This record gives sequence, C-alpha cells and structure tokens, in this order.
Amino acid sequence: MLSGLFDVHAHLTSEKFNLDVDQVIARAAARGVTTIVSNGLNLADNQRVLELAERYEQVKPAIGFYPVDAVLPEMLALGQSYPREDEEVASAEETLSWLGDNLGRAVALGEIGLDHHWVKEELWQRQEQIFRELVGIAIDHNKPIIIHTRKAEAHALEVLMELGPKKVNWHCFSSRVKLGRRIAEQGHYLSVPANARRSETFTALLRDLPRSQLLLETDCPYLGPIAGERNEPQNVAQTLVYASELWQVSEETALGIFRENFERLFGFAP
Repeated sequence: MLSGLFDVHAHLTSEKFNLDVDQVIARAAARGVTTIVSNGLNLADNQRVLELAERYEQVKPAIGFYPVDAVLPEMLALGQSYPREDEEVASAEETLSWLGDNLGRAVALGEIGLDHHWVKEELWQRQEQIFRELVGIAIDHNKPIIIHTRKAEAHALEVLMELGPKKVNWHCFSSRVKLGRRIAEQGHYLSVPANARRSETFTALLRDLPRSQLLLETDCPYLGPIAGERNEPQNVAQTLVYASELWQVSEETALGIFRENFERLFGFAP
C-alpha cells in the first residue's frame, strides 16, 4: 500500500461527520493518507478545526472565511437566505481580527474567495473588499491561501495577480481549462476532487494542466466518487489511481509528483 497521500481540502468539522469522525480518519490512515487539511468556513467552524487538529496528528488546520459567510450579515439584512450548518453569524470585522491573531496556529488561510452564485451583485464590492483584506493577512503571515470561487474565477485571478501572494491553491476549480492554465502559469496550484473520474471538467484538469501544479482534495463530505454518497478523505486514493491512468505512469510516480507539489506549497512533506 502507498503511504504519504494527502487531502488539501476537507471539511471534517461538518455535522455529517459528527458521529464517526474517528472512524473516518482511521479509514483514511488505512488507505495511506497521512495528512488531511481541514478547512474552516467561519469563526465558529475555525475554532472547531483547531480543536480537531489538536486531537489528530494527521489533521492540519486551515482557518478561513467562506465568501458567503463574509457578507452574510448584509445578506440577512437584505432578506436573503443561505443554507448553512452554523447558526452563529459573526461580523467580518470580528472574524478578520480573529484570523489575524490566530493564523500562526494554522498551515493555511482557507477557504476564502469570491462567490457570485449565492451572493447578489449589490454585495460583490463588499465581498471583494473582505477578500482583499484576507489575502493581505495571508501575505503578512507568509501562509498559503486556499481559494474558493464560484462564477467569479477570472476576477479572483485578477485580484490575486494584483496583490501578489506567492502560495495559492484553487480548490475544486470548475471553470474553463484555458483559465486553469493561466492560473497554473502564475505558479498557483489547483486541487482536483475525488469525483474526477465522473467529471469531464476535473478529468480535463488532470489531463491537460501542468502536473507540477496539481494537488489532491476531496471537499468532503461533498463531491465523492459515487454521486449522492458521503465523501471521505480516503477517496483521494481513487483520484491518484485515475491520475496515474491518465498520465500513463505508475501510482508511485504519480504520488511522488503530487507530494512534491504539496511540499512546495505548504513547506512540509505530507
């Protein structure tokens, strides 16, 4: 069995793992997954992420501010709703201050970004303002950034090119491959989820983008290999197998490529 697999984008603090997170992490270890980066979405979730990372050596914390949560107070004031697990709603100012104080405890700032799917146009400017502040916090702390974008990929890239962070991973990038190549040309990474075999978009990323800029993720509990089933970090092993098939190399060779990419981004081996 291969060892040294990793998942750069998981949500182990989701309520969908409340009853069996111990077993989920154990199953990942049994498949050779030695590092799981669990991403935070908001102030309450970030605190859970840090607590989980203290309990499990293979869980590494990324604390962030999901782009919808970033403007949620304004959305609620406008009468707009958004499905989420946490009832607590913290202000952007409180969350930004907390992130600045606590980012040293995490391996990355994430997930953050721009989301124009859930957020209406009247709040795009406010969302971008917060995103820019978040990028500045990451640069100040020399931490990698994990990006979430939806229907705003090109503009998010423009902002990042302007601000100039050096260590960036785009999680679950689902826009055009041409834009993915531009992202890779900036030295940014793109992580491919575990549903790649059944997704033309993610298959194209694995097949057509520079291998030096690709990483493995699950976005669990979402985007599993089988539609409708809860995803888990162990499923990065399936993406590794698929990548080795597309690249026509051994699984050991493919894993070596992914591991080198991870270490360049995070500064430690998975």
